[in-house]
Amino acid sequence: MQLTRLSLTNYKNQKAFQEDFQAPINVFIGNNGVGKTNLLDAIYHLALGKSYFNPMATQNIHFDADFFLLEGQFQKNDQEENILCSYKRGGKKIVKRNGKAYEKIADHIGLIPLVIISPADQDLIAAGSSTRRKFIDGIIGQTDKTYLQTLLQYNRILEQRNALLKYFAANQEFDPTTLAVYNEQLIELSDPLYKKRKAFLEQFVPIFQERYKQISDPFEEVSIDYQSQLEEQSLESWLVQNLSKDRAVQFTTTGLHKDDLIFRLTGHPIKRFGSQGQQKSFLIALKLAQFDYIRQQQGIPPIVLLDDIFDKLDQERVTKIVQLLSTDAFGQLFISDTHADRTEKALQNSSLPYQIFTLESEEK
Repeated sequence: MQLTRLSLTNYKNQKAFQEDFQAPINVFIGNNGVGKTNLLDAIYHLALGKSYFNPMATQNIHFDADFFLLEGQFQKNDQEENILCSYKRGGKKIVKRNGKAYEKIADHIGLIPLVIISPADQDLIAAGSSTRRKFIDGIIGQTDKTYLQTLLQYNRILEQRNALLKYFAANQEFDPTTLAVYNEQLIELSDPLYKKRKAFLEQFVPIFQERYKQISDPFEEVSIDYQSQLEEQSLESWLVQNLSKDRAVQFTTTGLHKDDLIFRLTGHPIKRFGSQGQQKSFLIALKLAQFDYIRQQQGIPPIVLLDDIFDKLDQERVTKIVQLLSTDAFGQLFISDTHADRTEKALQNSSLPYQIFTLESEEK
């Protein structure tokens, strides 16, 4: 999987940018605020139909413009793929593949396999369970269209059930027959999603554990525990048991949308007991395992984006991570960093050619 050309107009703080990429490793160097991360996010946006950092499309438009336009030329299995993404204020986002617009952006997911590693990944440890669910759903969704469609359908039915509960409360009425229709649909959809998440983690966790050993202390044991209410009893039982509570709070309190992952280091939650360095290594290992899993499922290496991940890591660990990524198995790599010498030093022993692009502020 290769990105050969990127062009953009009015995307975040970049009014215009166009560049061709010929090397397997491409590095954006510049001070904070010049737009390095925004270039990586533009690549992510083209691959997955949305920004990694801000899902609100209108907030991705340059402040003095009323639209943004992204275009990427990709090579996949010796076939050229032209991807265009555009959005105008007040309009609808459009994603096109080779000139033809998708009816649903979700249909684009998986065409351009991609993994991003960013300081924002800290939310996987620090934030709530929804962030961790999105992480595993994002991996599975890039490799399993059926899972993605089922999940989207589950979320739609969940929204409708929640809206109905609010309607009941606002109008001081209750219709168990109508509610039962949504219950039946949620029950039907939840079982395959639960089984897929569980099967995915059984395959993913050993890959993750091996990656952690490669970049950190090999004697530190790491694990991921999957927590789901469906392990205790069926969703049907939960919905019956929590009906009064759901009506009181006006939303669905049980189901797959409450699943969580517990990240552990030597048996303890890493959120509470892991050092800053251990947490960073844990997160990088998660993303390397994501790469491995997608490559296994799709048969091609995803594009990897490394966004300013080297801060607070010593040079030895920076070099080790770059060397892991700088192999033929990893395909194409994009790196952003503020220190050219740090990245170049890490790349000196790479067997792959690299290209460095220096970015400067528009005011200069």
